[in-house]
Parts: sequence; structure tokens; C-alpha cells
Amino acid sequence: MNTSALLATGKLCPQGAHPVGRPLENRGQSAGRGGTMTLMALALGSFVIGTSEFASMGIIQLFAGDLGLSIPQATSAITAYAFGVVIGAPLVTLAAARLNRRKLLLWLMALFLVGNLASALVDSLGALIAARFIGGLPQGAYFGAGAVVAAHVTGPGRAGRAFAIVMTGLTVATIVGSPLATFMGQTLGWRETYGAVALLAGLSIAAIWHWVPNTEALDGVPVYQELSALRRPAVWGVMLVAAVGVGSIFAVYTFIGPIVTDAASLPATVIPLALGVFGIGMTTGNLLGGRIADRYPARGITLGYGGALAVMAVLATHGTDPRLLFPALFGVGAAMMLAIPTIQVRLTRFAPEAPSLAGAMNLAALNAANALGAWSGGLSISAGFGLLSAVWAGFCLTFAGLTLFGLTLLSHRRTPGVS
Repeated sequence: MNTSALLATGKLCPQGAHPVGRPLENRGQSAGRGGTMTLMALALGSFVIGTSEFASMGIIQLFAGDLGLSIPQATSAITAYAFGVVIGAPLVTLAAARLNRRKLLLWLMALFLVGNLASALVDSLGALIAARFIGGLPQGAYFGAGAVVAAHVTGPGRAGRAFAIVMTGLTVATIVGSPLATFMGQTLGWRETYGAVALLAGLSIAAIWHWVPNTEALDGVPVYQELSALRRPAVWGVMLVAAVGVGSIFAVYTFIGPIVTDAASLPATVIPLALGVFGIGMTTGNLLGGRIADRYPARGITLGYGGALAVMAVLATHGTDPRLLFPALFGVGAAMMLAIPTIQVRLTRFAPEAPSLAGAMNLAALNAANALGAWSGGLSISAGFGLLSAVWAGFCLTFAGLTLFGLTLLSHRRTPGVS
């Protein structure tokens, strides 16, 4: 979703390929007020998207009861959103490949608004599933286009930090947006929650319209140019490392509530605090990871995955102790998010002529990690190994991801021009 420093010089473009839009030498803006406000507008959009995604988990009991559904039935609406993200990431990005990135962002947020407004008006499970699917379709493409815009306004050498700022909106949603949306659902109603998200989407559209530069430098590229990314084994390798390794963050996050109340024997009122601590860790790691991604080609993944393994070992063995539970939750969130900007920068380094699709596929990989982490944690708990076994399931995923990453590094060293 970003353009690396070497991309800005054109050195990483494969023979015969051309960077997106106008010549990159003329693309970067100075990091002045305009560029900062552009990044804030993009972050607002990611905050709204994250709030919608995570709030659904907090109000699932509310819309289940109102629509006469069981919790397993209601979960299908959440799954539909994730499915929309995974399907929409490549398809929407390719369908809109020639569209200017500013226009694309506006259309994507408009589609997101429609999906959430429809979610507030449905009267059946089928309609809710359709509405949530529509709401999920723009997410991957939004982050892909947003990363291109962020790299444009920050200029060469700062793509990792630019992407981290855009992603900060998503991580802050876990701290502020989701709890507030859940509280609104509990006090006013779940329909009002989705209505409020739609209203925020309207504000995001206004911010993008006002602050994202209207320039030909953000023009799209031919579909075949975006598709070229999918022909690169290195791109698929990075996506596999992300889909497997990042699964641990969701293996832990999905079961924070039961871990707090049943494993640590704390009251349910502590769950929002635990979620907030985890979210603060995610935000901290994301911002630090952006700086690391701009300076080192691989260190963010090795430090992030390695650190997460160490913290998860503590959480899995001492998670019943509140004195260690909360620092460990912070550590898991921080360590895993440390790796995300590096994953994105590596994707765009291996497919510099297709930054939008690379960014969208990154989000698709992370949503695959979401499903894989939650599934593996649930499978471990269902097998009777206890709540903290979900953490061990996440540990295994991250260990596998780190191993895969090591193998890809060895493979790249044998391939001239790839690092």
C-alpha cells in the first residue's frame, strides 16, 4: 500500500515496468500542513472502517436478540463482512485500476456509507449479511489507494511512516471507536450504532474531498499493470508470511473477554480495559513499526514476530495472573503491529508498479489472518485444552510465519536483485 524510497527513484521497477501515475520525481509534496491534513483525512477513514468492523463484535448480542437469531447465526453477519474484505480487496482494486486514487477513495467511502446505512435498516439475517458484505467490499481497496496517496504526500523514504499513520486510524478504533460504538448500541440501539458509523463515513468523505490533493500524479494504471503483482512469487510469499504469522494477534484478541473473566477471574467490567490496553499496544507498535520499515528491509518482521513469541509464551503460562496479563496483552498488540508496516513496504518493493493492488492484498492477507487466528484459537479451546491454549495456537501460527519468513530471506539471497 505504500511506495518505498527505492521505488521513488525508480531503481526497483522491473525492466519494462513503469511507476504508477506521473513520474515519481515530481510526486512528493513537502511534509507541510497540507500533507499532514491529507494523512489525517486518510486516518479518519480507516478509523471509521475499523470502528464498523470491531463494533459488530460488541453489539452482536443486540442485533441477534432483535432479529431473533442465535449467536452462531448472528456471527455469519460478521463473517460476511470479512468475506467482503477478502473478495473486494483484489476485485474492487482491479475494477477501479484506471481511476484516480482521490476519486477512488471517495467512491469507496460512499459504498462503505451505503453498506452501514443499509445495516441500520435491515429486518432479517439475509439482509444483514448482504449489508455487511457490501460494507466490507471497500476496505482492502481503501487501504491500497490510501497508501498510494500517503506515499505521494510524504515523498521518498517515508512510506512506512506514512502507511503507519493511515493504519493508526484502524488501531485507534480498537481503543476508542469500538467501545464507544458498543456503548451507543447498549444505550440507544444497535441500529443507531451503524447509523452513526454511516454519519462518520459522510464526514470522512468531506475530509477526503477537501484534503486529498486533486492531481494527475494520483491517476490509476492499466489493469494489466496491477495484475503483474500477482505473477511475482515474492508477493505471494509476503502475503503468506502475513496471513500465517499475524494470525496470533486475532487468536488472542478474539478471546480476551473469556481470558479476563474465566482464566484471570476478573469481573466483566474489566474487559473494556483489557481491550483498551491491547489497542494501545497495537497503536504504539504500528507507529514504531513505520519508522523501522523505512530504515530496514526485514527487521520489523523479525523483531515483531520474535517479540510476539516471547510475550505470548508469558501470556500462555501466566495469563491467570492480572499483574502479568495486562502487560502481556499490551506486548502482543505492540509486537505484532510492529511487523505490519514492514510487510506493506516489502509488498510494494516486490511489485512497485502495482502499489494499490499490493496494499489491498495486504489487507486481504490480514483478514485471512483474522479468520485463521480465531479459528485456530477456537479449535484449541474446543479440544479441551483451556482458554489460554488459544494463545499457544497463536504462538504456533507466528512461529510458522517467522519460519516462512526466514525461508523467503534465504530464497531471496539466492536470487540477484531481490532482498
